[in-house]
Amino acid sequence: MIAVIVVLCAVPLGYLFRSRLAANTAYAVGYLWAFTFQTLYLLLSSLNGDANPAFTTDEFPIGYGLVTLAIFLAGFGLVELGHRVGVRRRSRASGPLPGPV
Repeated sequence: MIAVIVVLCAVPLGYLFRSRLAANTAYAVGYLWAFTFQTLYLLLSSLNGDANPAFTTDEFPIGYGLVTLAIFLAGFGLVELGHRVGVRRRSRASGPLPGPV
């Protein structure tokens, strides 16, 4: 779920927002919303005793935390990539105006 949010939202948010702060904040809010629901879903499947849970209740899921942190940081990189592309495209579109001939 969080990977889908990163793929679908990070680059477009960076591209569409002129402000890096606004783009990063919007990305972080969307990511953290999805992270909350994904964690709850995985926790409930683990507590229900499913046949193949994402993590077990007797150990701390450090691997899950590291993977989600890496995805979170990669998303910020994609927001930056989208922002750079957007700035470059806007600067070309608003280039010098032709003078009188």
